[in-house]
Amino acid sequence: MPDQLLALQEGWRQGRPGGIASLCSAHPMVLRAGLRQALEDGTPLLIEATCNQVNQFGGYTGMTPADFRDGVRALALEEGLPWERVILGGDHLGPNPWRGEPAGTALDKAGSLVEAFAAAGYRKLHLDASMPCAGDPVPLPDALVAERAAWLCKMAEAAAAPGPRPVYVIGTEVPTPGGAGAHETALTPTAPEALARTLDVTEAAFLKAGQAPAWERVVAVVVQPGVEFGETGVHAYDRAGALGLSAAVAGRRPWLY
Repeated sequence: MPDQLLALQEGWRQGRPGGIASLCSAHPMVLRAGLRQALEDGTPLLIEATCNQVNQFGGYTGMTPADFRDGVRALALEEGLPWERVILGGDHLGPNPWRGEPAGTALDKAGSLVEAFAAAGYRKLHLDASMPCAGDPVPLPDALVAERAAWLCKMAEAAAAPGPRPVYVIGTEVPTPGGAGAHETALTPTAPEALARTLDVTEAAFLKAGQAPAWERVVAVVVQPGVEFGETGVHAYDRAGALGLSAAVAGRRPWLY
């Protein structure tokens, strides 16, 4: 089947906005529901795992990226959804699970994490090196975040399984892995100038790291459009408040996620 993720990006370029739902859960009932819906709708299904759920040490699910892939594949087979309709993704891939450790140690583990996801055939990789580690300046300078993301990309590119190359998501202006917390009472959309800076410094870091081909596969950047939900509340979307973001990204690549 056509590459759905790259096709979405090309659609935006041609003035045909579109999107794809992302199912981020390891619960078999949730996964089965998503597989059945995709089968009914005739659509692909993007299933993602965060760095806390699934990692090279097992995460809180006890599964490595390969374990999670095999589990999803078994469920897809049972539900009758062709495996080529399933897209696997890794969310917030970076040093977050080890941010209490010195940067060198945490980033080594983050590199191994990204390698494990890429080697297991995950196609959509969200590179997130935004969190300070022990001894890091707070907040991290944008250029340092970008440099670390580019290094993670280099690790993923070297370890990627045969077949279509991974596509990447950059940026992090969303709640930390796991979703919105109860303390979040208000949300401010990402400033357009902050979005532009993220794109500029990350592109420069990718090029410096020799990852120009991978930069062409950066399909999206995470922003905060002013909508979120958690266990105790929902922040309703105010479209007018996000118009500046839409204007800032118009005409340049990658597109908003």
